Amino acid sequence: MKEQRQYERFTFPLPVRIEAITSGRKKVVDLETRNLSASGTFITTLTSFPEGTRFILDFTTPSDSIKGLKDVKSLNGCTGSMVRSTPHGMAIHFDRECQIESLKAL
Repeated sequence: MKEQRQYERFTFPLPVRIEAITSGRKKVVDLETRNLSASGTFITTLTSFPEGTRFILDFTTPSDSIKGLKDVKSLNGCTGSMVRSTPHGMAIHFDRECQIESLKAL
């Protein structure tokens, strides 16, 4: 099967706080990424959300030692939508203005 991803995925845990944007009550969860690309992330979670759920994501970089992620700090308040879920987590596609430019260049 041919790889269909436009950008390379990088596998490492990165703390992220997500807030579900729903018409109901506010739900905020502290989680961790399993992988990250310029256009989205897969987040490990047992919490389920409906497909298409919108999120606000705040990433935390533990240090500047993660090569190629200099602009992740600017992703506080980033928005995106859940595009897929599995029993282990969910994939979130970033809105265009939140994409990580430094990962596109790698």
